[in-house]
Amino acid sequence: MSVSRVSPVRSLLRRPGRLAAEAVALLVAVVVAFPLYWMLLSALKPAGEIQSTSPRPWTLSPSLDSFRRVFEQQEFGRYFLNSLLVAGTVVVASAVIAFLAATAVTRFRFRFRTTLLVMFLVAQMVPVEALTIPLFFLMRDAGLLNTLGSLVLPHLAFSLPFAIWMLRGFVKAVPEALEEQAALDGASRTRFLWQILFPLVLPGLVATSVFSFISTWNDFLFAKSFLISDTSQSTLPMALLVFFKPDENDWGGIMAGSTVMTIPVLVFFVLVQRRLVSGLGGAVKD
Repeated sequence: MSVSRVSPVRSLLRRPGRLAAEAVALLVAVVVAFPLYWMLLSALKPAGEIQSTSPRPWTLSPSLDSFRRVFEQQEFGRYFLNSLLVAGTVVVASAVIAFLAATAVTRFRFRFRTTLLVMFLVAQMVPVEALTIPLFFLMRDAGLLNTLGSLVLPHLAFSLPFAIWMLRGFVKAVPEALEEQAALDGASRTRFLWQILFPLVLPGLVATSVFSFISTWNDFLFAKSFLISDTSQSTLPMALLVFFKPDENDWGGIMAGSTVMTIPVLVFFVLVQRRLVSGLGGAVKD
């Protein structure tokens, strides 16, 4: 019995839609990756090539002088640790609070439940810039200016509505019969919450944590507004201001500092990429 074989050319002709989609995806990937490539290239270029009027997308004499100026900056390590502390605190706190809140609005019926869910969506529509001045007075009255707490609390407040709304779909996807079965087996509600439900919605928590981490790590507006005089509490985006000078900006230092800032984000993505894909897939499916 002979088996007919389809030639590779005919197979490609039968899938023009897939080839078009792959070509578009490749084009989008190039467009997204090019700014990162240009940032790294500018950080490695000598000063003469950066200031050249005819820039080239390559360099034949890479240099680490820009990175040296970044790491020689006073208290750069402290700024890095401050950013890491703020971002880590926001990620952990928002994940725990959002998980408990999403479970509450999904599993329990209470008054103004629908109103609360609508308020979560409305909170996402308010621009951050419109709330900066009111938040400044709030932090001043609370005595939190020039402290890392003035960065943690606003970012926590802005990340929670999105996280709660997204996790609500993951909690809802877990059947209530599973909780009833766990109760019959002698598991308390607390045990079901942390040992059964929490692992099931972990992909959703990872997806929301990525959003919280990136928005907090790259923050400049709140850091510039709330950290006024105490430079020891500054974060990495504030450290880049050193390279902006009145006469001439140090673009090599700016790009090298931006590259250093990007590395923790890439590491975080690599660590959570598998659960992130499943989490986003679950959100779309829901």
